[in-house]
Amino acid sequence: MKKQLIKVVLSCAVIMGSFTFNSCKKSASASSKNVSRATGWKINSKEGGFQYNSDFKEQETGPGLVFIEGGTFTKGKVQDDVMHDWNNTPSAQHVQSFYMDETEVTNVMYKEYLDYLKAVYPPENPKYANIYIGALPDTLVWRNRLGFNETMTNNYLRHPAYSEYPVVGVNWIQAVQFAEWRTDRVNEA
Repeated sequence: MKKQLIKVVLSCAVIMGSFTFNSCKKSASASSKNVSRATGWKINSKEGGFQYNSDFKEQETGPGLVFIEGGTFTKGKVQDDVMHDWNNTPSAQHVQSFYMDETEVTNVMYKEYLDYLKAVYPPENPKYANIYIGALPDTLVWRNRLGFNETMTNNYLRHPAYSEYPVVGVNWIQAVQFAEWRTDRVNEA
Protein backbone atom coordinates (compact mmCIF):
# COMPACT_ATOMS: atom_id res chain seq x y z
CA MET A 1 0.00 0.00 0.00
CA LYS A 2 2.85 2.36 0.89
CA LYS A 3 4.67 1.58 -2.37
CA GLN A 4 1.58 2.40 -4.44
CA LEU A 5 1.08 5.68 -2.60
CA ILE A 6 4.73 6.64 -3.16
CA LYS A 7 4.40 5.77 -6.88
CA VAL A 8 1.27 7.96 -7.19
CA VAL A 9 2.94 10.87 -5.39
CA LEU A 10 6.08 10.58 -7.53
CA SER A 11 4.10 10.36 -10.77
CA CYS A 12 2.07 13.42 -9.75
CA ALA A 13 5.29 15.31 -8.98
CA VAL A 14 6.75 14.38 -12.39
CA ILE A 15 3.58 15.48 -14.18
CA MET A 16 3.40 18.76 -12.26
CA GLY A 17 7.10 19.40 -12.90
CA SER A 18 6.68 18.87 -16.63
CA PHE A 19 3.70 21.27 -16.71
CA THR A 20 5.66 23.87 -14.79
CA PHE A 21 8.73 23.43 -17.00
CA ASN A 22 6.70 23.61 -20.23
CA SER A 23 4.71 26.65 -19.14
CA CYS A 24 7.88 28.45 -18.00
CA LYS A 25 9.61 27.59 -21.27
CA LYS A 26 6.71 28.98 -23.34
CA SER A 27 6.34 32.16 -21.32
CA ALA A 28 10.10 32.79 -21.42
CA SER A 29 10.14 32.58 -25.22
CA ALA A 30 7.04 34.80 -25.53
CA SER A 31 8.14 37.33 -22.94
CA SER A 32 10.01 39.40 -25.51
CA LYS A 33 9.05 43.07 -25.44
CA ASN A 34 7.80 43.14 -29.04
CA VAL A 35 5.80 39.89 -28.95
CA SER A 36 2.36 39.43 -27.42
CA ARG A 37 2.22 36.91 -24.57
CA ALA A 38 -1.38 36.11 -25.50
CA THR A 39 -1.05 35.49 -29.25
CA GLY A 40 2.66 35.49 -30.12
CA TRP A 41 2.08 38.25 -32.70
CA LYS A 42 4.46 41.15 -33.02
CA ILE A 43 3.40 44.31 -31.17
CA ASN A 44 3.67 47.77 -32.76
CA SER A 45 5.26 46.43 -35.94
CA LYS A 46 4.83 47.76 -39.46
CA GLU A 47 3.62 44.37 -40.71
CA GLY A 48 0.47 44.70 -38.64
CA GLY A 49 -0.70 43.03 -35.48
CA PHE A 50 -1.64 44.58 -32.19
CA GLN A 51 -0.89 48.29 -31.75
CA TYR A 52 -0.21 49.11 -28.11
CA ASN A 53 0.39 52.55 -26.67
CA SER A 54 2.28 52.27 -23.39
CA ASP A 55 2.52 56.03 -22.86
CA PHE A 56 -0.36 56.06 -20.36
CA LYS A 57 -0.68 59.23 -18.32
CA GLU A 58 -2.81 59.28 -15.21
CA GLN A 59 -5.71 61.72 -15.01
CA GLU A 60 -4.66 65.05 -13.57
CA THR A 61 -6.38 66.01 -10.33
CA GLY A 62 -8.10 69.40 -10.38
CA PRO A 63 -7.18 72.14 -7.90
CA GLY A 64 -8.44 71.55 -4.36
CA LEU A 65 -9.78 68.05 -5.12
CA VAL A 66 -9.06 64.67 -3.54
CA PHE A 67 -9.64 61.26 -5.09
CA ILE A 68 -12.26 59.06 -3.40
CA GLU A 69 -11.86 55.38 -4.23
CA GLY A 70 -15.07 53.59 -5.17
CA GLY A 71 -16.11 50.19 -3.97
CA THR A 72 -18.93 47.83 -3.12
CA PHE A 73 -21.03 47.66 0.02
CA THR A 74 -24.17 45.90 1.21
CA LYS A 75 -27.19 48.14 1.70
CA GLY A 76 -29.86 46.81 4.01
CA LYS A 77 -29.99 44.59 7.06
CA VAL A 78 -27.42 41.82 7.10
CA GLN A 79 -27.84 40.65 10.70
CA ASP A 80 -30.70 38.70 12.19
CA ASP A 81 -33.73 40.84 12.92
CA VAL A 82 -35.11 39.85 16.32
CA MET A 83 -38.40 41.63 15.60
CA HIS A 84 -38.69 39.83 12.23
CA ASP A 85 -39.23 43.15 10.54
CA TRP A 86 -37.79 42.12 7.15
CA ASN A 87 -38.67 45.32 5.34
CA ASN A 88 -35.14 46.07 4.14
CA THR A 89 -33.72 43.38 1.86
CA PRO A 90 -29.91 43.45 1.63
CA SER A 91 -28.50 44.27 -1.80
CA ALA A 92 -24.98 44.86 -3.08
CA GLN A 93 -24.34 48.45 -4.17
CA HIS A 94 -21.40 49.75 -6.19
CA VAL A 95 -20.08 53.30 -5.97
CA GLN A 96 -17.73 54.53 -8.70
CA SER A 97 -14.57 56.43 -7.84
CA PHE A 98 -14.88 60.20 -7.89
CA TYR A 99 -13.20 63.47 -6.97
CA MET A 100 -14.42 65.65 -4.12
CA ASP A 101 -13.39 69.03 -2.73
CA GLU A 102 -11.01 69.00 0.20
CA THR A 103 -13.14 71.67 1.87
CA GLU A 104 -16.59 73.18 1.50
CA VAL A 105 -17.29 75.66 -1.29
CA THR A 106 -16.56 79.02 0.31
CA ASN A 107 -18.32 82.35 -0.12
CA VAL A 108 -15.34 83.74 -2.04
CA MET A 109 -15.45 80.80 -4.49
CA TYR A 110 -19.16 81.29 -5.05
CA LYS A 111 -18.70 85.06 -5.41
CA GLU A 112 -16.14 84.35 -8.14
CA TYR A 113 -18.85 82.36 -9.94
CA LEU A 114 -21.36 85.19 -9.48
CA ASP A 115 -18.78 87.70 -10.77
CA TYR A 116 -18.25 85.53 -13.87
CA LEU A 117 -21.99 85.36 -14.49
CA LYS A 118 -22.31 89.12 -14.06
CA ALA A 119 -19.52 89.72 -16.61
CA VAL A 120 -20.75 87.23 -19.22
CA TYR A 121 -24.51 87.68 -18.71
CA PRO A 122 -25.00 91.31 -17.54
CA PRO A 123 -28.11 91.55 -15.33
CA GLU A 124 -28.85 94.99 -16.80
CA ASN A 125 -29.73 93.27 -20.08
CA PRO A 126 -33.36 92.07 -19.74
CA LYS A 127 -32.51 88.99 -21.78
CA TYR A 128 -29.95 87.82 -19.17
CA ALA A 129 -31.40 89.23 -15.93
CA ASN A 130 -32.78 85.91 -14.68
CA ILE A 131 -29.45 84.07 -15.08
CA TYR A 132 -27.63 86.13 -12.45
CA ILE A 133 -30.64 86.47 -10.15
CA GLY A 134 -31.27 82.71 -10.36
CA ALA A 135 -27.71 81.99 -9.24
CA LEU A 136 -27.89 84.13 -6.07
CA PRO A 137 -28.11 82.02 -2.90
CA ASP A 138 -31.10 82.38 -0.58
CA THR A 139 -29.78 84.51 2.28
CA LEU A 140 -33.05 84.17 4.19
CA VAL A 141 -31.96 80.75 5.46
CA TRP A 142 -30.55 82.60 8.48
CA ARG A 143 -33.96 83.83 9.62
CA ASN A 144 -35.32 81.95 12.56
CA ARG A 145 -38.20 82.63 14.93
CA LEU A 146 -36.08 81.70 17.93
CA GLY A 147 -33.04 83.81 17.08
CA PHE A 148 -32.10 87.21 15.71
CA ASN A 149 -29.80 86.63 12.75
CA GLU A 150 -30.67 89.62 10.59
CA THR A 151 -27.00 90.65 10.40
CA MET A 152 -26.16 87.23 8.94
CA THR A 153 -28.97 87.62 6.42
CA ASN A 154 -27.50 90.90 5.22
CA ASN A 155 -23.75 90.25 5.55
CA TYR A 156 -22.89 86.55 5.35
CA LEU A 157 -22.33 86.29 1.59
CA ARG A 158 -21.09 89.83 1.04
CA HIS A 159 -18.91 90.81 4.01
CA PRO A 160 -15.15 90.04 3.72
CA ALA A 161 -15.07 88.60 7.25
CA TYR A 162 -17.13 85.62 5.98
CA SER A 163 -15.13 85.04 2.77
CA GLU A 164 -13.66 81.68 3.85
CA TYR A 165 -16.91 80.43 5.41
CA PRO A 166 -19.01 77.81 3.57
CA VAL A 167 -21.63 79.18 1.23
CA VAL A 168 -25.22 78.57 2.42
CA GLY A 169 -28.64 78.91 0.83
CA VAL A 170 -27.67 77.22 -2.45
CA ASN A 171 -30.21 74.80 -3.90
CA TRP A 172 -29.46 71.66 -5.93
CA ILE A 173 -29.74 73.33 -9.33
CA GLN A 174 -27.42 76.17 -8.30
CA ALA A 175 -24.88 73.68 -6.93
CA VAL A 176 -24.90 71.64 -10.14
CA GLN A 177 -24.51 74.78 -12.27
CA PHE A 178 -21.60 75.95 -10.07
CA ALA A 179 -19.93 72.53 -10.45
CA GLU A 180 -20.37 72.64 -14.24
CA TRP A 181 -18.95 76.19 -14.37
CA ARG A 182 -15.98 75.18 -12.23
CA THR A 183 -15.30 72.10 -14.36
CA ASP A 184 -15.35 74.24 -17.52
CA ARG A 185 -12.95 76.82 -16.03
CA VAL A 186 -10.52 74.12 -14.84
CA ASN A 187 -10.60 72.43 -18.25
CA GLU A 188 -9.93 75.74 -19.99
CA ALA A 189 -6.67 76.07 -18.07
